[in-house]
Amino acid sequence: MHAGRADWRTVRMLMPYLMEFKVRVALVIVLLILAKLTNVAVPLVLKEIVDAMGQPKAMLMVPVFLIVGYGLLRLFSTLFGEIRDAVFAKVTQRAIRRVSIKVFAHLHGLSLRFHLERQTGGVSRDIERGTRGISFLLTYLLFNILPTLLEIGLVAGILLVKYNPWFAIITFVTLVSYIVFTLLITEWRMVYRRTMNDMDSKANTRAIDSLLNYETVKYFGNERYEVRRYDEQMEKWEVSAVQNQTSLAALNAGQSTIIAVGVTLLMLLAAQEVVEGKMTVGDLVLVNVYMLQLYMPLHFLGFVYREIKNALADMERMFRLLNENREVEDAPGALPLKLEAGRVEFRHVSFHYDAERQILRDVDFEIPSGHTVAVVGASGAGKSTLSRLLFRFYDVNEGGILIDGQDIRSVTQASLRAAIGIVPQDTVLFNDTIYYNIAYGRPDATHEEILQAAQSAHIHAFITSLPQGYDTVVGERGLKLSGGEKQRVAIARAILKNPSILIFDEATSALDSKSEKAIQDELRNVARNRTTLVIAHRLSTVVDAQQILVVDKGRIVERGSHRKLLAQQGVYAQMWALQQQEEH
Repeated sequence: MHAGRADWRTVRMLMPYLMEFKVRVALVIVLLILAKLTNVAVPLVLKEIVDAMGQPKAMLMVPVFLIVGYGLLRLFSTLFGEIRDAVFAKVTQRAIRRVSIKVFAHLHGLSLRFHLERQTGGVSRDIERGTRGISFLLTYLLFNILPTLLEIGLVAGILLVKYNPWFAIITFVTLVSYIVFTLLITEWRMVYRRTMNDMDSKANTRAIDSLLNYETVKYFGNERYEVRRYDEQMEKWEVSAVQNQTSLAALNAGQSTIIAVGVTLLMLLAAQEVVEGKMTVGDLVLVNVYMLQLYMPLHFLGFVYREIKNALADMERMFRLLNENREVEDAPGALPLKLEAGRVEFRHVSFHYDAERQILRDVDFEIPSGHTVAVVGASGAGKSTLSRLLFRFYDVNEGGILIDGQDIRSVTQASLRAAIGIVPQDTVLFNDTIYYNIAYGRPDATHEEILQAAQSAHIHAFITSLPQGYDTVVGERGLKLSGGEKQRVAIARAILKNPSILIFDEATSALDSKSEKAIQDELRNVARNRTTLVIAHRLSTVVDAQQILVVDKGRIVERGSHRKLLAQQGVYAQMWALQQQEEH
């Protein structure tokens, strides 16, 4: 029952997409009925031809007229079907496009937690299979199952009216047995199919993960280990796939047996009626053709039902992504952020990802407009969590974060994120051109503005020295650029966005000291007159900050300027002394 309910829910989710083209759908149904009526008329004309040919002095005109009619009916039954497919194509493809966009947009709307836990390979397979499922479901539900049921009704009616009721009874019992057998066996087979899909997604996830970490695999010489791990999944997939195939053979054998028994009984009955003179040879042909005509789509019905169940299972997985709740939602009636000075306040903020591990405890500080505040501390002290909370990737558990006196939970996420720029520790670039990656800061920026941003980030000269200049493709995740070059692209992107509030999240920690000094100066220029939060591990990078906060185990343990903190001889002074020793 539960599976049935889920299936109906999935079908219901598709209805609005069909209703977008009401006229097309109505036309398709008319064409579908016409195609079936011509199909059912074909054996009736064939019977007349056979009987006319059997007359002692066959009037030549009659069969010619009937034969032409027979040919035309055959043509129309196919033609109506083709026109129907052409008319419906737009409905199917538009539904796929709409659903794909909806899922894609929804995935971008989900919380960071979902994206940190998801596996890209598996999710992409789910979406790909789900959209393929939509196409299959719409096409076959409308063009195979409904027409077949219509045809069964018409044929049973003709047999009942024209002949011995037993013809209709045998036909009906055969078809019902066939359908029930198909449904029962298919249900049993679904388990294998689902396991097979599951293993396919897992193997794909493993393969993509392994290929993304290609360098790590090479560093440790673990190619054989990776192949073995991939093979473990493929082995499970193989077992399910074999079970899937063998159970399919059992299903087909059973279906053929039921049809063979039905056809044999009908032919025996028809032959007896012909012998007794109650039926003509034409009638015998008619009954046989009807049975074969029904058998063809019905043999297909087994396959279609299986595939529709599979399509529903695939779509259910995709729609389940749509049911993933957004952890961070705009408050009802949220207004855009009103930016005045860009003053940021963290008021008694406490936060944890999960209850066992508290990350921030009662963090309280203010960044006045145009000032730079630095946060330093050991790794794992909760520094980077501050930037994620300011961007509202997560909501605080206690306290609040305010910008110009407005709690960030009360404003729209889009306006909040538009006001903040970030130069992260690890700049991940799109596998596209350098130009595209800089323009990503503000996609509607003009060509001049993009070049200007590159110049401000001191990367313009480097880009123009490349053979393809701004059209150089950076490779997946920006792997073709060095750390310093990637950071400069990130700085250019932040400059182009032109935000009021800036975050440097360990922006130079991955660089050597020469690159760091150069990029440090650029960051200082960018930060001028902007409210800036600098998150750093290396203290030499934050000496100029108006205020430095020292965070330890999620609490602020010291605060003040560089000189004041050194004079205190506390945690900061110890860290400073240690880092000075390391550098000399």
